[in-house]
Amino acid sequence: MGLSYRQALRRTQEALSAAGVPDPALDAEWLMVYVTGMDRLRLRLEGARTLSPSAEAQLATLTQRRCQRQPLQYLLGTQAFYGLELRVDSRALIPRQETETLCETGLEHLQALLQSGTSAPAALDLCTGSGALAIAIQRLCPTARVTATDLSRDALALARENASALGAQVRFLQGDLFLPVSGERFDLILSNPPYVPTDQCATLQAEVRCEPLMALDGGTDGLDFYRRIAAQAPAHLTPGGLLAVEVGDGQAPAVAALFSALGHVRVRQDLYGQTRVVAVSASRM
Repeated sequence: MGLSYRQALRRTQEALSAAGVPDPALDAEWLMVYVTGMDRLRLRLEGARTLSPSAEAQLATLTQRRCQRQPLQYLLGTQAFYGLELRVDSRALIPRQETETLCETGLEHLQALLQSGTSAPAALDLCTGSGALAIAIQRLCPTARVTATDLSRDALALARENASALGAQVRFLQGDLFLPVSGERFDLILSNPPYVPTDQCATLQAEVRCEPLMALDGGTDGLDFYRRIAAQAPAHLTPGGLLAVEVGDGQAPAVAALFSALGHVRVRQDLYGQTRVVAVSASRM
């Protein structure tokens, strides 16, 4: 006789815990949800139900991969972002909840533009990765003309898959930062660029080290991309446009200083109380 849901859940949790996986109980539940197709509440209510042989084999494989510290999101294949369900895999960085603060900042600016009479504001997402920001912006502000760039062809392929699945009209361009949009200007520029200092990349959590290095490595001090964005943004922002970026813990003062020559700088905290967004209005461009 096969394992009951309750037994399978307990064994999975024990295996994950022994492997040092953070939040083993929660991860075990999500793996069970994936292989059974049930929600977490039904799993508990039907704990005596027997796991099918195919589901048991699938769970064993997924548990082994999670014990090897492969990210849970890569195993499940999806990640929620700003109310959307995005496909995720090793081609791009996994969207984080902290980045929703950057998305909200951009949407607020676009809504203000619409209220002031700009009918089709232009938005640009640099280093788009999975396409999370660009897709969320276009879905929630349908009249916006959204462009997204990334150096990685693999990441752009994933972003296009997400946009197609979610019905988002986004122009995706391959290239380094602003290079693919030479000569164009935008009312909003957003970016969640690589910002981990190079020497810290090897010390990141095991799961994070499974994500693309090019999406993490921000140079010696983690600020390389902010310097380039600060230098190049004036040629691509419309008067009154907004430039907003996500920053790592403790980086906000340095990034704010880099942006201070561009206009009025403000910072914003994420849901965890960390200063996560630095934004500058193009008042003096």
